[in-house]
Amino acid sequence: MSGKLDLSKFEKKMMIRNIDHKDIDKIIDLQRFCFPGMEPWKREHLESHLEQFPEGQFCAELEGEIIGSCSSLIVNFDEYDDRHTWDDITDKGYITNHNPEGYNLYGIEVMVHPEYRRMKIGHRLYEARKDLARRLDLKSIIIGGRIPNYHKHAAELSPREYVQEVMLHKIYDPVLSFQLLNGFSLMRINPNYLPDDQASNKYATLMEWNNVDYQPNTKRFYKTAFPVRICVIQYMMKQINSFEEFANQVEYYTDVASDAGADFAVFPEIFTTQLMSFLNEQIPSKAVKRLTEFTEDYISLFTDLAVKYNVNIIGGSHFVEEDENVYNIAYLFRRDGTIEKQYKLHITPNERKWWGISRGDTVRVFDTDCGKIAIQICYDIEFPELARIATQKGAKIIFTPFCTEDRQGYLRVRYCAQARAVENQIYTVISGTVGNLPQTENMDIQYAQSAIFAPSDFEFARDGIVGECNPNIEMVVIGDVDLEILRRQRQDGTVRQLKDRRPDIYEVKYKK
Repeated sequence: MSGKLDLSKFEKKMMIRNIDHKDIDKIIDLQRFCFPGMEPWKREHLESHLEQFPEGQFCAELEGEIIGSCSSLIVNFDEYDDRHTWDDITDKGYITNHNPEGYNLYGIEVMVHPEYRRMKIGHRLYEARKDLARRLDLKSIIIGGRIPNYHKHAAELSPREYVQEVMLHKIYDPVLSFQLLNGFSLMRINPNYLPDDQASNKYATLMEWNNVDYQPNTKRFYKTAFPVRICVIQYMMKQINSFEEFANQVEYYTDVASDAGADFAVFPEIFTTQLMSFLNEQIPSKAVKRLTEFTEDYISLFTDLAVKYNVNIIGGSHFVEEDENVYNIAYLFRRDGTIEKQYKLHITPNERKWWGISRGDTVRVFDTDCGKIAIQICYDIEFPELARIATQKGAKIIFTPFCTEDRQGYLRVRYCAQARAVENQIYTVISGTVGNLPQTENMDIQYAQSAIFAPSDFEFARDGIVGECNPNIEMVVIGDVDLEILRRQRQDGTVRQLKDRRPDIYEVKYKK
């Protein structure tokens, strides 16, 4: 491959946004498709939603196509009968009873195009509602949920028995099972909730999600938080026979990260060299050239996984050929389908000797839905200037995919990552490879103990270690870091390395 690869052709633009008037006809068509046999929205319904409560109406858009939507209003639920119907709570679909001073967000509709129902679109819409409830400081979210598989069991089970079986995972219901997985709990079962919902025999489950960040109007003081969950994969290098085997392993770990609710899944440096195990090329420089032929497959795989599993992926790093040079490049695959990349800036003697790797020349900081982050590949974390430059550019987390063959090399990466966390009051994350590839020249042994590090102060994890893997075994470590604690500690921590620098006698200048 020659010339720089155009990443834009791999990007898939996924976004959750508020509905606009121009979307109304598309949403009506989507509802007809999602709920055949049920009366769809009328245009005046959706126009009223946008007039009454525009920030409560969301849609999911993929590549310009609306593939999901949800509607809601605010109520003071204490004012309604527990046995209310959908018409009662929505004013027959017009939500003119929306109460900006109410305590509860009430969800009245959610739908996802059937062809996209395994891409966590519904989950993203629910998360948008939860974010709205937190932002508006609402006490809870309440929904009247359908039970569309009940008609299959109505002859032998009462609604209560059916719901109990679903809650025990003995029966799967596409709506109720989904709501339970998204943190909603059962309040009661309402009869005659939606007259045209024949699949549910007109029953609905009244469900509630409680906002643990809700702050009643009192004098009590609350501190805010900005939690970010990170899943670090300590990846096992072992013999495989095809790219498909590699893809299966990668998808498994992405699924693990997604199930844990992670915001980031982090893979190690050059773990794609595992593909060399079936290339049967003994000369390292030629093996690297052949490895670069998988670049498009690699990028397509991780782009799809980031969108499908709704997680930002630090895709380790991969050897890429550009303009007849080979670079070690780490990619950020955002969960909205967009892609960024960071070239390795410092090339080790081993990389130069065996593979002829060229060096990059730009320090980048990337915007994500969890704040600004940077990626510094292995050797790069051992140069403190780079972390300081990234911090000055706004990075709050530095991810370091690494690949080391012995304990000495690993400890250089670890100690430097911990030092960078202290020096810059940031979080650092290291992800390494373990195992061995006996038939692959220059990739025969690995040593790693992957980890998440924090600055060292009272509000952070003890010893500055949020979490760490056991050495040299295949596993993951999952930990939460809090960007709001980071902000507070930079302002008034026990020590304030960033505020107490002496630019009058020294400084780090970025020449780019």
